[in-house]
Amino acid sequence: MSTFIALHNGWITEANHHADAATGRFFMRQEILADSLSFDSDELLERFAPIAEEFGMDWHISDSARKKRVVILVSKQEHCLYDLLARWHAQELNIDIPCVISNHETFRGFVEWHGIPFHHVPVTADNKADAYRKVVELFEAAAGDVMVLARYMQILPPEMCERYPGQIINIHHSFLPSFVGAKPYHQAFARGVKLIGATCHYVTSELDQGPIIEQDVIRVDHSDEPDDLVRYGKDIEKAVLARGLRYHLEDRVITYGNKTVVFR
Repeated sequence: MSTFIALHNGWITEANHHADAATGRFFMRQEILADSLSFDSDELLERFAPIAEEFGMDWHISDSARKKRVVILVSKQEHCLYDLLARWHAQELNIDIPCVISNHETFRGFVEWHGIPFHHVPVTADNKADAYRKVVELFEAAAGDVMVLARYMQILPPEMCERYPGQIINIHHSFLPSFVGAKPYHQAFARGVKLIGATCHYVTSELDQGPIIEQDVIRVDHSDEPDDLVRYGKDIEKAVLARGLRYHLEDRVITYGNKTVVFR
């Protein structure tokens, strides 16, 4: 790729690579100044395709000038939703948010105040198939590129996960798979942990086992109460989700198997 771009007088503004000895695979990401080439992205695809085929590459080209369309799913916890909308409003995230979907009405006013359509799709034990069919319809109608579960407290059906591989991002309240289930920070408090964390990962049909994009931790000690851990946890969840989403939006994440290469 570097030689190809150089031969066409192109300008590479960023280049990263990683070799995985265990699998024998080579990973590469390059940012190219579009104006430095004498042809557009469609012609770049056409010209580079024979080279990619010769070397057996899995590859794609994305245009960073096109804002990705992020559909947010949320339940009753507000912190990740508030943080994403604040970053969007401040243009820290260069995205379009065509809609927010929730299984509760709780945040309708807040979302619509931002000028974003809000869709209430209740989920019960009796209507799950219809509810998730509606979510898929809304995502497709919005021409969504990625779906973000911003503390959406429902389990997506396997067929939906398989329909959008690498397009659904979740934030989890621990270093997976620790402290699953209800009241994770209370579980952590009962175990006397010294670190709590959060995990941003892609959603797969296997619950909370998808490829991990980003993780982080914060130290706690014996003086912290469960409410303190919840507060610290919300802070770290927001930060980890925002970083993980940004890596995805900037095409810095390459998945292989159940692992990721993340070029920060």
